[in-house]
Amino acid sequence: MALGDEIRSDLDKMVGKSWSIRDGNVVPGTDDVGLYNNDAVKLDAVYLYADLLGSTKLARDFTPHVAGKVIRASLRTASLIIKEHEGEIRSYDGDRVMGIFIGGSKNSNAAKAALKINYAMKDIVQPALYAKLPTLERDGYQPRMCVGIASGEAFIARAGVRGSSDLVSIGRAPNVAAKLSDIREPGNYRTYITSQVYNKLSKEAKISSKGANMWEAHPAKVGGEQMTIYRSTFWWKV
Repeated sequence: MALGDEIRSDLDKMVGKSWSIRDGNVVPGTDDVGLYNNDAVKLDAVYLYADLLGSTKLARDFTPHVAGKVIRASLRTASLIIKEHEGEIRSYDGDRVMGIFIGGSKNSNAAKAALKINYAMKDIVQPALYAKLPTLERDGYQPRMCVGIASGEAFIARAGVRGSSDLVSIGRAPNVAAKLSDIREPGNYRTYITSQVYNKLSKEAKISSKGANMWEAHPAKVGGEQMTIYRSTFWWKV
């Protein structure tokens, strides 16, 4: 079959056929979702994106050997913390990792993970990288990650071709979480969550050990939508 005919045939199947959507109570893996039959799993979930800051400077000012170690160390650290808080990792995109949280404590688990990523990047990852890669400190690069979190209904489908396919999350929650992780503000704000996430946080995930609210309401335009989000400079020791 010619390539053009194959594309037309696939489009006819994908676009012309209705979705087969089922409710999920676990985060699916790639093999749990059909590739060619418009299969999808619907989840009520919290999405977390952790995005490495300063990746342009990293690529421009340092060798690939150095940049690669920074990216690997950062993604590994964030991934371990996400997994520790019952998040499932379903996507890596360059210097960014996505975690999906479900269950009754999903909002608080995601928020705690974000605050721990903030701590770990500054107090564990940075000293380790500076000790082994002194050019980072000399040239003023600080390894940090910005984390965005949003909750809501999404459905997970599979995209690509056999042997080169991956899961994609479709819905407002993954879209907003990704955009929140792209926020770059002056100061030490590293974590951004939606009001829906904030309103469902446990007291432990909202109030510090000294009685301070760790989250600050902040008006922002996210993806063209004006909304109130909550941002934080706090960290949670690992």
